[in-house]
Amino acid sequence: MPAASTRTALITGAAGGIGRALVEVFWSAGFRVIASDCTGKPEGMDCDFYLAADLISLVNDQACADCIVGAVREALHGRGLNVLINNAAIQILGGADSLRREDWRTTLDVNLLAPFLLTQALLPELEAVKGSVINVGSIHARLTKKNFVAYATSKAALAGMTRALAVDLGPRVRVNAIEPAAVETDMLRAGFVGNSEAYRQLLSHHPQLRIGQPTEVARLALAIANGGMDFLHGACLSLDGGIGGCLHDPD
Repeated sequence: MPAASTRTALITGAAGGIGRALVEVFWSAGFRVIASDCTGKPEGMDCDFYLAADLISLVNDQACADCIVGAVREALHGRGLNVLINNAAIQILGGADSLRREDWRTTLDVNLLAPFLLTQALLPELEAVKGSVINVGSIHARLTKKNFVAYATSKAALAGMTRALAVDLGPRVRVNAIEPAAVETDMLRAGFVGNSEAYRQLLSHHPQLRIGQPTEVARLALAIANGGMDFLHGACLSLDGGIGGCLHDPD
């Protein structure tokens, strides 16, 4: 176990591929880690406190929100919150012909409103230690493809909110976002089961001929949170292996 630290990180979406990497990297760096997800604690996860929390309920039920925020405050034991990482997200595929109202509500609740409401509720704890908010966005905020209408819209809105909160909060709390392209997670690989050629094409479309690793997202988040570059504020940082600069025209 790392040496005791007064620095604390709250990480949502902790049970997913990027979330687990975030928990591991911040734990190894000596942070007290409060991990949260809508499911139970993953086996073998090292953290100081695990909170099973439904972000849809947090958005739509004030009593539930009060309970979740209260549990976070209890886990902080009166300390400030050094970093809030809004990593939890949902990806509902569909286009103009198929998306339902429920798809939009769920997408915006989890990907946009929950990050705002958690930031708002925990501002006193963040401000007390000049803390940092890191929103995990996506390359889909800028570049997308068919059937990602709701997801891409939510991530574009998250990028806009990141910039707006930086302006609104000024020097009180730093707010930044990381926008990864494809990252090697179980969920991504599951989408290519039985289609190895499509996966190969995904790798070849990136200038580095590979996709990102969850630990790369986590290490960038740690660098932002660790301090030493406090002028980084309102930034949406691309972590895309160069694919954001590619133009894929027919030969």
